[in-house]
Amino acid sequence: MTNAGRSNGNRAMQLDDVSKAIIEQLQADGRRSYADIGKAVGLSEAAVRQRVQKLTDSGVMQIVAVTDPMQLGFTRQAMIGIRAAGDTRVLAEQLAEIPDIDYVVLTAGSFDLLAEVVCENDDELITLLNTKIRNLDGVSATETFVYLKLQKQFYNWGTR
Repeated sequence: MTNAGRSNGNRAMQLDDVSKAIIEQLQADGRRSYADIGKAVGLSEAAVRQRVQKLTDSGVMQIVAVTDPMQLGFTRQAMIGIRAAGDTRVLAEQLAEIPDIDYVVLTAGSFDLLAEVVCENDDELITLLNTKIRNLDGVSATETFVYLKLQKQFYNWGTR
C-alpha cells in the first residue's frame, strides 16, 4: 500500500504557487487536461505533467474518481469509533490494511481511532465488525455510526 491519501505526520512538502495552482485546477476538475492546466498556470503541458507526477509520487495528492457508494450498490456506509488499548499507531496500520475500510484516522477525544467503511449490506458490515475489526489486538470497544444519506462529499478545499 502506498502513502497516497495518508498523512505520515512529517512536515508538509513545500509547494510553490504554481504547484498550488495546479492542485486547485485538479480539485475543480480532475479530468482537466495538462494543456488546459498549463494555460491557466503559465506552464507547458510537459511541465504540468512532470509536476503532477511529482505531486502524486510524493503523496501530496491523488487523482481519483469520487463516487456515491449508494449508487454503486454499496448500501451500507458507516463510521466506526474505536477505543484502543496500546499503541494506536500500530492498530491504525492494521486497520488500514483491511480493504473494506477506506479511511482511518487517529483522534483525540472519546475515540482513539475512526474508521470509515463501505459495505454492500448490513450482513457484510456485521461480518466486518465481528471478524476483522473487533478481533484485532488492542481493540477494546467500538461504536458504529451508520450513514443514512450522503448529503455532501467534496474535496476542493484548496491550498494554503
